[in-house]
Amino acid sequence: MNQAVDVVTGGAGFIGSHLVRALVEIGRKVVVIDNLSSSTTDAIKDLIDKGRVDFHKVDIRDKKALDDVFTGKETLLYHLAADPRVKESVENPVDSYDQNVTGTVNLLEIMRAKKIPCMVFASSGGTLYGDTTQFPTPETVPLKPISPYGASKAAAEMYMSAYAASYDLEIASLRFANIYGPGSNHGVMYDFYHKLKKDPSRLEILGDGKQSKSYLYVMDCVNACTLTGEWLAKQKPGTFDFFNLGTKSWETVTDLAKVMVEILGLKNVKFEYTGGNRGWTGDVAKNLLDISKVEKMGWKPKTSFKDGVKKYLDSLRC
Repeated sequence: MNQAVDVVTGGAGFIGSHLVRALVEIGRKVVVIDNLSSSTTDAIKDLIDKGRVDFHKVDIRDKKALDDVFTGKETLLYHLAADPRVKESVENPVDSYDQNVTGTVNLLEIMRAKKIPCMVFASSGGTLYGDTTQFPTPETVPLKPISPYGASKAAAEMYMSAYAASYDLEIASLRFANIYGPGSNHGVMYDFYHKLKKDPSRLEILGDGKQSKSYLYVMDCVNACTLTGEWLAKQKPGTFDFFNLGTKSWETVTDLAKVMVEILGLKNVKFEYTGGNRGWTGDVAKNLLDISKVEKMGWKPKTSFKDGVKKYLDSLRC
C-alpha cells in the first residue's frame, strides 16, 4: 500500500512548520512548498535531513514551478502559504492579491489538472467578517472585509467554492482567529515582547487598548487542521465548507499586555496608547468567532490563554 502524500504550502512558516511535524508524527509523507520570503527551513531542517519531508523552494505564484513539484499522487493539500500582513496589505493591495488570490487559483488549477482531490485552506475569521456587530460571530454572517488582505481571503474562498462544484473537489476553509505560539515572528504578542525587552518601563499600545480579540494557541490550530483533513477525505466530491476556528473567550489588548507583564515579572510598566479604536487602518477592533460548527466535528481548543502566552514567551526568551 502506498504511503499517503500530503502537501503543505507555507510549510516552513510559523503554523505550517508545526503542521508538517504533526503530519510526519502520524505517518504521513509530506511535501513542503515555501518561497522562504518570511521564514527559513530551520524549524523543519531535521525532518528534511532525515528524508521525512520533501522540500521545494517555490513561490505559489509561479505556476510552472508548481507544476514541476506535483506528481498527481498527492491526496491532500494544506494551503497555508500567503501574505499574512494585514496592515501592509492596505499599503500594497496588489501584492496581497497576487499572493493570496493568484497563488491560490494556481493551486486549484494544479488540483484540477492532476486530479488531487482535497484541500484544507487557512482563511481568516476577523478580517473576513470585518466590523460585524454579532458576537460570537457565526459563519452565516455576510463577509464584509475592511482590508485588502481580508478581501483576498474572501476571494480565495469564492474560487474554492466554484472549483469544488465545477471539478468535483473537496475543499474546507478554516477561518482562523489570531494564532500565536512558538515560532511566531509577528503579531501583537511578538511586538509587545520586543518593546518590553527594549524598555521594560513602558509599553506603547496601538489604538485605545480596548480592541477585543480571540487568540488560539498554535497546536490547537494544528489539531483542527489535521482533523479537518480526516473529515474532508470522507466527504463526497463537490464539497466546499467553511469553519470558524478560535476560542470561546476574548481579551482586550490591554488585558493581553497585563498578562504578558505579569508573566515576564515586570513591575510598574506604563502603558501608552496611540489612540483611536483601531490599531491601524484595516484592523478589526472586535473579533470573537462562534466555533459551534467545528465543535460538531469533534474539535475544541485545549490550551488556556494564559498557559499559551507563557509557552510562547518562554520560547522567545530561549
